[in-house]
Amino acid sequence: MKASSPEPAADKLSWFKSSYSSGSGGDCVEIADAGTAVMIRDSKRPDMTSLSVPTAQWTAFVRMAAGV
Repeated sequence: MKASSPEPAADKLSWFKSSYSSGSGGDCVEIADAGTAVMIRDSKRPDMTSLSVPTAQWTAFVRMAAGV
């Protein structure tokens, strides 16, 4: 999916690890707010390509996953 404006370079974003990425959960995913999109990447391979999801769709996904 493509946002209406280009996302910032991955190395310029503030990445946050999933709460399941620590302890016995192992590595998981990281996300970053890129303005009009949320960037998602594999925390074990942060140098690989990331996925861009429009902010509204990410919000809908999180609400559905949380059962809200």
